[in-house]
Amino acid sequence: MGWLKKEKETEQDQRGRNPPGQYLTEKWPVLHAGSVPRFNPHTWDFRIFGLVETPLRLNYQEFMSLPKAQIISDVHCVTAWSKLDNEWEGVSVRELMKRVMILPEAKFVVTHAEEGFTTNLPIDAFLDDDVLFAYAHNGEPLAPEHGWPLRLVVPKRYFWKSAKWVRGLEFSSEDKPGFWEVRGYNNNADPWKEERYW
Repeated sequence: MGWLKKEKETEQDQRGRNPPGQYLTEKWPVLHAGSVPRFNPHTWDFRIFGLVETPLRLNYQEFMSLPKAQIISDVHCVTAWSKLDNEWEGVSVRELMKRVMILPEAKFVVTHAEEGFTTNLPIDAFLDDDVLFAYAHNGEPLAPEHGWPLRLVVPKRYFWKSAKWVRGLEFSSEDKPGFWEVRGYNNNADPWKEERYW
């Protein structure tokens, strides 16, 4: 009888963690536009530019030598699936931002990824303490189709804001809607408000 009570409590807890209109899955569906880019550690770099005091460029070895962080977060996809308790390892945004001075007029950040993909966030959402540049998921390196070698993880937004194959950040005084945002996806993307589309 105790196991039944525990199972019901677990289901209740999961329902409380799942935004409206979402269903839970143990799988991790692969969704993206375009092809999976090839990764070359000798040519890969990560740039921070725009409204910063001094632009920054890190090669792959330099990026991977940054202090590591781990978070556990839920994933909520705009296509209505949610995957709970994902373990991510990578570099926290706050750790990375210790290396640049963001100018006061910067209010937004545009994440640049392979093949010209971009997505946008307000600075305060980007600097949240659970935002991370991940290279591992559940103890394994990210698979190429899930963003290897680096993807942004923004737990409090629908998952398209967690761009795959990230190559840089651009700080801006104005909002610049990204790839999916200009194609009708909601600019803010809060899953708890069901901000799926414009």
